Order: sequence, then structure tokens, then C-alpha cells
Amino acid sequence: MHLKPLSRFFVFSSVAVTALGASATASAAFFDDSKAAVELRNFYMNRDFRTGTGQAKAEEWAQGFILKMESGYTEGPVGFGIDALGLLGVKLDSSPDRSGTGILQRDREAPNRAQDDYGSAGLTAKAKLSNSTLHVGTLQPVLPVIMRNDSRLLPNTYRGAWLQSKEVEGLTLDLGKLDRVNYRDSSDNEEMTVFNGGRRNITFGNRTTSDEFLFAGGRYQFTPELTGSYYYGGLDGIYDQHNINLVHVLPIGDKQSFKTDLRYVRSTDDGGSNVDNNAFGAIFTYRLGGHGFTGGYQKMSGDTGFAYINGGDNALINLLQINDFGNQDEKSWQVRYDYDFAAMGIPGLSLMTRYVTGDNVDRGAGLSEGKEWERDTDIAYVIQSGPLKNLGMKVRNATVRSNFGADLDETRLILSYTLALW
Repeated sequence: MHLKPLSRFFVFSSVAVTALGASATASAAFFDDSKAAVELRNFYMNRDFRTGTGQAKAEEWAQGFILKMESGYTEGPVGFGIDALGLLGVKLDSSPDRSGTGILQRDREAPNRAQDDYGSAGLTAKAKLSNSTLHVGTLQPVLPVIMRNDSRLLPNTYRGAWLQSKEVEGLTLDLGKLDRVNYRDSSDNEEMTVFNGGRRNITFGNRTTSDEFLFAGGRYQFTPELTGSYYYGGLDGIYDQHNINLVHVLPIGDKQSFKTDLRYVRSTDDGGSNVDNNAFGAIFTYRLGGHGFTGGYQKMSGDTGFAYINGGDNALINLLQINDFGNQDEKSWQVRYDYDFAAMGIPGLSLMTRYVTGDNVDRGAGLSEGKEWERDTDIAYVIQSGPLKNLGMKVRNATVRSNFGADLDETRLILSYTLALW
């Protein structure tokens, strides 16, 4: 019998609850340390294409449900547990001439039409020895070389194994292998490939996908103010990547600090592509009370733009709402301002606005340099008390202009509320 995503979501929820409850008889800690919550996410998105002769705009509205269940561990030298994740997206408004926002899955038989609902479910087995933990199954890593994307209705996920060790104080080590990705607007696990939008100029050999992504590395806190990390990530047969990051936070007075964040990434081919990129980024933030003033610089060099797994996020400092300014030879500058209204007695209200401009993009032989800019503004509020406590509201607006890509105006309205089940 075939079940639609909506039915599968509730069936999975029941099965996961039963499994967690049944396992609790083996260990009190397994149950006592368990937790479960469902996030309700209402998402409206409007993307206005300012140039071109094709689709004029993409506009959709949907309701998302994100169910997370985490068990504790059984007793003994090695503790065992299980986590569960259920994702469901339900269409509230869409049409064939307005689809393609990335918040709804497209129908396979009619690609311009969004499905009424879509979803996926995943289980993750876990084992813990001392301060080291192994997770096998559905994963959502946030590491410099492999990051989940949670910028739409539902987050993307990966499938694989991830070992994390914290045996040495201040040191976190990670080692893992992934074989599939589930995109944020999909219900299928697929082989992985490289994002190649804009002017990346990445070409492939006899294959464009791979079923093996390996990652390894660590993060060490040298002092309370200084942290450094190195990570390797490689998509078998396509590219290898080495990521170095150094972060220093200098306290300089009452409610004041200066943060320096330096990043360097070296990407090369692994026999099946032409990937060749050096990415350098430096970003500096001065905080004074509720104010945050930021400036940054990012530079690409090499024969291609920046490479990362399609469907996820990356560690570039100029990764914004729409662009990441990672095109071949691109240089980009960022200015940003943040304000936390708690400093004015309005906790839960925040503002962020930033502007990034990029140039020197290699557009190909005989063409002038590519130039682009993006301006983002976020206003967010989380209710702090009362019956609607923790209800979050966010408005995100972006404007993009480019001489080699699409000109866009975009607005996202997001309501979110997380309900703890136990």
C-alpha cells in the first residue's frame, strides 16, 4: 500500500514514539534523558525576477512540520540510543506560473506544478563511549566542509556515519562518510554533486555525481578568546577540499568586543572535474551594547569558483540570503549592521542589514568583468512570555543586481513555533 507524505508523517511519528517507549524498559536513562519536539513553520516566499523573458515571479506559501525525537543512552560502558526526524511540507498556495521557490516539491510528471504535500523520515542509531559519539543514519552536520541548509520550509539532510570525539578538553574531532543527500524540497535520497550556479565554470568528466563524501578534522579552543580549526572534505572522484579557520574575540571594555574571523579554503579536483579554487575571507565585528558593526573581504582565485555540495550551505563569509559571491576570480566586500533591541528594553526583537558588492568575475573570453551586489534586511521578533511564548516572526528581504545573472527582489515571511512533546 502506498501512503502519501501526510500519512507517512503520522505513521512514522507513531512508530518512532512506540520504538522509543519500548526501548525505555531496558534503561531508565534511555527514557529519562529523552526529549521530543515539533516545530511548526509557516513560510511565505515571493521572488520577483526583474529581468528576462521567462517566468516573471515565484510565489508560494506552505506549512511545515519538523518532528525531532532524541533518546538518552542505555547504561553500560557503551551506551546505545536512537534519534528520529520527521519532515512534512503542506502546500497552502501555489500555481504553475509561480512555482519554484524551493519551499515545495515539484511534481515529477508536471515540473511546473508543486505537489500538495511532501515529506521524509529518518532514524539515526547512536552509540556513546566516554566522550565520543557515533551516529549512523540521517544526519544534519554543521561543519566547515559540509553544512545542512535550513533556509526554506524544511532543512536538507544527509545519510551516512559521523564519529565525534571530545576526549581532550577544548578539542573536538570529527570523522565521517556520507553517501546520500535529501534536498530541502525533496523526499528522496540522492547521490551528491557540486553546486555550479553563477559563474563557477566547473566542468565534469564522465560523471557528475558521487556516493561518497568523506570528512575529517577538528576544532581546538587554544584560549577562551582564540579558536582554530582544520577540516578536510572530499567528494570522491570530483573534488578535495581543505578548510582552515581562526577566530579571535577580544573583550575591550564594558559590553564591548572585537571579533576577527579568518578563513582559507583550498579546493582541487579529484580526477573527475576541473575544480581549482583558493577562497580567502576575513570578517571583523565590533560590538558595543546592542550594536554590531561588521566589515569583511572575500577573494576567489584559481581556474574555477568555489566548490561545495549542492543542496547544502558553505563556510564562505559572504554567503547571504541568495548569493555567496563564490564565482571564479570574484572579489567581494561586506558591510553589516546588527541591533538587539533588548538594549532598549525590548527583548526578542532584532534587526540585521548588510550589503555585499562583488566584481572581477571571469565571464569568459571577450567579455567584461562580472559585477553584482546584494542587500539583505532581516527583522525578527520572538514573543518572550504569555500563551504565545517562543512564537517567532521574521521578515527577510533581499535585492540582487548583476550583469551576468538574474536581477531579483525577494521577500520571505516566516512564522515558527516549537512545541515540546516531552
